[in-house]
Amino acid sequence: MAFTNPAQFLQQTRAEVAKVVWPTRREVVLTTVMVFIMATLTAIFFSLVDLAIRSGLNGVFGLF
Repeated sequence: MAFTNPAQFLQQTRAEVAKVVWPTRREVVLTTVMVFIMATLTAIFFSLVDLAIRSGLNGVFGLF
């Protein structure tokens, strides 16, 4: 494994960080809102599935 000196490492690190394309504030806000919407929809979906399974099981166990 080749070792580089610290100055070279810092130079390479700065060069790599300069290549990063940072998102705009608008992109961050939009993706955050999308995440919250998807999390809400997922929670609603699984709540409805849970309700359906619970009702089905209560119906089945009610027969016994």
